[in-house]
Amino acid sequence: MPIRIDPSLPAFTTLEKENIFVMTPSRAAAQDIRPLEIAIVNLMPTKEVTETQLLRLLSNTSLQINISLIQVSGHISKNTSSAHLDRFYLSSEEIYNKKFDGMIITGAPVEQLDFEEVDYWQELCKIMDYAKKNVFCTLYICWGAMAGLYHLYGIQKHLLPKKISGIYYSKLNVPTDPLVRGFDDFFPVPTSRYTTIESTDIQAHPKLQLLANSVISGMTIAKSTDNRSIFMTGHLEYDTETLANEYYRDVYKGLDINIPENYFTDNDPKKPVYSTWRSTAHLFYSNWLNYYVYQSTPYRLTDITEN
Repeated sequence: MPIRIDPSLPAFTTLEKENIFVMTPSRAAAQDIRPLEIAIVNLMPTKEVTETQLLRLLSNTSLQINISLIQVSGHISKNTSSAHLDRFYLSSEEIYNKKFDGMIITGAPVEQLDFEEVDYWQELCKIMDYAKKNVFCTLYICWGAMAGLYHLYGIQKHLLPKKISGIYYSKLNVPTDPLVRGFDDFFPVPTSRYTTIESTDIQAHPKLQLLANSVISGMTIAKSTDNRSIFMTGHLEYDTETLANEYYRDVYKGLDINIPENYFTDNDPKKPVYSTWRSTAHLFYSNWLNYYVYQSTPYRLTDITEN
């Protein structure tokens, strides 16, 4: 889908140079179709990087998408300029009178805190409750997935003995599900976190279905049985160098951190890295947009209600 974004958004120039199909509002207005309305609740500290990563993947199908970038009301970002946020983002308070075909709630580097200790937890809960009634399908990523599973279904995250970082292979449990159509039986997922969701906790819940999991990193993909919520604990959107940059950052901070597994050539941080997950990432986001949003969402946004 060509994505409709403001041409002054920094991601626009980056994606255009990569030959990604991006569309200006004026060109989109000339097409007589209803674009999908997709909101991205960006909780990551480096918001411009995450914007580009997600927009790159959302552009890989054939219809228009209108993108709304959302920041949590009342939370002050320390790593993104207020000028950028004021120019390109809506506050969460501004979306509560709107409806969306799809929403993405990203991860955040707060997983070692209890959910209730996160300064924007109450506002995020409000967003998740709003999404149940006003968004046709919501995709929760990494800590966002853990937050969604906890708030909506009471599923607890579990603290790991040490941070896991690297490329871990997950096994498909339901290979016939449209979300993973075209996936290999085992597929690579960039992972970087201190906590996990136990696969058995998902399997024990009557309103959830486990689609894929890893023996090392736990649950990878799950969904609600009504198909309105998708939970992905990995970072398929990561760039080739993202895990390396996180590793160098942690080493600089003096943290006791392992080299990301299955990532550096010959397991040597001085050697280059290569993406092994890019095709999986494009397939995952294309499947989500096509089968869980576009093929099922009402034509009139006002018809979206709580399922």
